[in-house]
Amino acid sequence: MLILQIAIILIASKIAGSLSVRLGQPSVLGKLIIGIVLGPSVLGLVNETETLNEFSQIGVIFLMFIAGLETDLDEFKRTGKASTFVGFGGIIVPLVLGYLAGMALHLSVLEAVFLGLVLSATSVSISVQALKEMNQLKTPEGTTILGAAVIDDVVVIIALAFLMSFAGGDVNLTTVILKKLLFFAGAILTGWKVVPYFLNKFSSLKVTETVISSALIICFVFAYFAEYTGVAAIIGAYIAGVAVSVTNFKQEVFEKVETIGYSLFVPIFFTSIGITAEFSGITENIGLIITLSLIAVLTKLIGASIGAKAAGFSWNSSLGIGSAMVSRGEVALIISAIGLESKLLSQDMFAVIVVVVLVTTIVTPPMMKIFFKSKIKKGVNTV
Repeated sequence: MLILQIAIILIASKIAGSLSVRLGQPSVLGKLIIGIVLGPSVLGLVNETETLNEFSQIGVIFLMFIAGLETDLDEFKRTGKASTFVGFGGIIVPLVLGYLAGMALHLSVLEAVFLGLVLSATSVSISVQALKEMNQLKTPEGTTILGAAVIDDVVVIIALAFLMSFAGGDVNLTTVILKKLLFFAGAILTGWKVVPYFLNKFSSLKVTETVISSALIICFVFAYFAEYTGVAAIIGAYIAGVAVSVTNFKQEVFEKVETIGYSLFVPIFFTSIGITAEFSGITENIGLIITLSLIAVLTKLIGASIGAKAAGFSWNSSLGIGSAMVSRGEVALIISAIGLESKLLSQDMFAVIVVVVLVTTIVTPPMMKIFFKSKIKKGVNTV
């Protein structure tokens, strides 16, 4: 059954992606929507399974690894200030408005703060694909978005650990921060010293495809240790891609990983987001879903855009950057699951958040298309 489901996903996602492009939208939008159509909510041709989830996880890891391979390290350093402004702007505004929304819903103070943290999360995996399609990934805007995503992930997870310690969870804030510091220090040191050495040695083995195998080993190890230390696996995969990008193996690795990823795993990731959508009981909470969706979209767009503008980008580029930060993706879902388990989110609120996350994911690509439109036509940077 899994084999047939994969075949259905690949056929449908490629056709839907092509139709989306013909309609003037990024292909990823079509892939997200066709996932909803294929899933239990509509046709029921494909159901969520553990194996499909694992394929999807590999897909997003491939996507962020490829983004890392395409990152210009010098440009990344130059946009450090902008990434910081965008990252914090995209946290503070959703956190404050999310807290106020929670209080208006008569949640407790801790529950309201938790809602704000959920709305502060960002996952740029969808945005990365849209940036690639618009040829904006290597621009200052694209690099700023990726850097801001790293900052957002770390700050929100540390804030979550801090909140959980107040909520009576068995969380040691010092340990949480130390683990993240150790990961980033270890990842930077390993990427600088170990990755080039490992690639050179492993690629000399007398077997086939050693270069791509060694690169994938690096990617998966970085992703594993990122997740193990409480940093999202996609951040580890991205750092691994950056580490490989400064070696002589960059082009060979990029070409082969892109072929493997985009032929199988990445389409499954995009489509699976729609497949996992659950709309039962949506009518009872439609007003709340619309309200929180508007708050989620506008607060991240405004907060990140203000940060980008403060860093020196034009308003058009700032809004493009802000729109790319809107998608909450798997990061918000992971945080929401923690909240459900720790009783900081009710079952009903968790169901609402899942739909809100899906809304932010679907609206991100067309928003980016609108705000980056002038840059695509001009083919120049606007910073």
